[in-house]
Amino acid sequence: MLNDDEEKLYIIDFEYGSYSYRGFDIGNHFNEYAGYDCDYTLYPNKDEQYHFFRNYLQPESPDTVPEKDLKLLYVETSCYMLASHLYWALWALIQAKMSPIDFDYLGYFFLRYNEYKRQKDTCLALGESYPSGSKPE
Repeated sequence: MLNDDEEKLYIIDFEYGSYSYRGFDIGNHFNEYAGYDCDYTLYPNKDEQYHFFRNYLQPESPDTVPEKDLKLLYVETSCYMLASHLYWALWALIQAKMSPIDFDYLGYFFLRYNEYKRQKDTCLALGESYPSGSKPE
């Protein structure tokens, strides 16, 4: 939605509209770059993600975001990106059995689950690299 009075853009997802963790929402957003074909070469690289993070965290002055904050959000988003893969993989399994829509849900399950397995170790290792004193309890 565009608020003309404030000249601000608000993104609203009505399909699955509910409160969620920001890391999940952003990780899921980045996963969506791959489309239904799951072309993960389209997933944004670290520099592209940092550009997004700067504008997300400080839209009025993105160049002032501390590096520590960028790294924390990068780690958070990367870990939740894994959760997004699992969520949609499980959703696809259910849809394969229940949905009347002609779509290869089982194939989609494997695309998402295989990407989860491919990224898992790398993403979880990021959790060990939190800046000193900032690792969540």
